Amino acid sequence: MRLRKKPHTDEKLKNFSDFVITDKIDEERRGHWREIFGDDSGKELRVELGTGKGDFITSLAEKNPDKNFIGLEVEATVVLAAARKVAEKKLSNVRLVVFDINEISKIFAENEVDMLYINFCDPWPKKRHAKRRLTYIKFLEMYRKILKPGGKIQFKTDNRGLFDFSLEQFEQAGLKVHELTFDLHAAEPAENIRTEYENKFSALGVPINRCVVEF
Repeated sequence: MRLRKKPHTDEKLKNFSDFVITDKIDEERRGHWREIFGDDSGKELRVELGTGKGDFITSLAEKNPDKNFIGLEVEATVVLAAARKVAEKKLSNVRLVVFDINEISKIFAENEVDMLYINFCDPWPKKRHAKRRLTYIKFLEMYRKILKPGGKIQFKTDNRGLFDFSLEQFEQAGLKVHELTFDLHAAEPAENIRTEYENKFSALGVPINRCVVEF
């Protein structure tokens, strides 16, 4: 269910126009994201699909100043919360885009992205909605086009049904699965960065599933 946009959200987002993109995405940016970051050193470009309120991407960018990060999120109200965190931390290596992930091939060129993050996406539990899941093979083939050879996805979810479905889709797409765990916090790696949802579900005792998928 989509959130209702709070009054004046668009006006408030204009205060962060140096790193938030709200206009209709066209092909002018496609293939030129490193230029948009002002980067001529070949930094890795990493993208979070569904950036939420920004806890994950801002923490990740803060710990990895040698990489550039783009957060895609369809809900402008949520992007506003993330934008405030980017501004508070004064991060120059983050861009936030109000964008529908279904159109991802329109925003990135072939082999432009080094890594994708999919964190606690909508599980779309009904079987008839399987094609909407961000790990459905249709999406995987879209990701294959924009990722560099050897590019990766880090995938985390509390939903075991979605995770099992995703592993089947990864296999069907011929992808390599690494760092597979069905209980990430049982022996949580020091480098793990938690999302808002991850903290919520972990506090309830729900195991967190995680893997890294290589293209």
